[in-house]
Amino acid sequence: MPMSPDLDRRCFLRSAVSTTFTAAAAAAGAIAPLSTACAQAAHAALPLQLAREAAPDLDPAGYLVSEKLDGVRACWDGSRLRFRSGLPVLAPTWFTARLPAAPLDGELWLGRGRFEELAGIVRRHAAVDAAWRQVNYVVFDLRGAAGPFEQRAAAVRQCVAEAGFAPLQAAPQRRLPDRHALRRWFDAVVHEGGEGLMLHRADAPWRAGRSDALLKLKPQSDAEAVVVAHVPGRGRHLGRLGALQVRTSDGVEFLLGTGLTDAQRAEPPPPGAAVVYTYRGRTASGVPRFASFLRVRDPLRS
Repeated sequence: MPMSPDLDRRCFLRSAVSTTFTAAAAAAGAIAPLSTACAQAAHAALPLQLAREAAPDLDPAGYLVSEKLDGVRACWDGSRLRFRSGLPVLAPTWFTARLPAAPLDGELWLGRGRFEELAGIVRRHAAVDAAWRQVNYVVFDLRGAAGPFEQRAAAVRQCVAEAGFAPLQAAPQRRLPDRHALRRWFDAVVHEGGEGLMLHRADAPWRAGRSDALLKLKPQSDAEAVVVAHVPGRGRHLGRLGALQVRTSDGVEFLLGTGLTDAQRAEPPPPGAAVVYTYRGRTASGVPRFASFLRVRDPLRS
């Protein structure tokens, strides 16, 4: 499936990245031509690479490592910027006009600890120029492109350099020599208010979905589950929620009662709502250990 000549000219390093998408990705429906993508329903969820949890003692050899940004995932298809849900991002024309004709995947980002402020900016029904002047688009991959990640990361850097647009940035990627170096950088990022680290196998081709090619390393593991029922409270919680009965994507059900505020117990997330919880390991039957409610899932959050 050929890319446009403009994309070939402006973005890909001819010696590093092929000017075609992989046949496998096209056959799997991972990527559609830009004209087809633009004709799809605006709310069709995008097939994306998703991360699995990294083991705390992971050896980083073979990975490129970057900081995990607490931003809003956004993909650019050469003509339109979209959230992971497929809905359009209502960015100002001056912002999107400077983006290159390439299938970019990255995060809209304000800075560490500023997700709520960012969400308020990008959710507005009309873009506010003054607010968008603060927003950066940090790109970490070329969505659906051929070649191993190391080559795609080099192509991202080339693409960003040629665009010459300050809000468009390439996510810095590092090679780390050993577990100690990984732990030192992780500790430094978390100490400074960062989310953690992302590890992407340098030799991995682009593939939609979760795999061990892309890992996230965070202070606590977190995951999502769907509320299936409310369990009434007892004692001091009599008359309000005691716990949420939730189900994971693997079909494992458990009670989530820790971490809820009094206000959330009085007005709990309804059945069908997606929630995020933290945990530390799993039992032999797959039940999360020490699970604690974190928040109702925000569809904009990465």
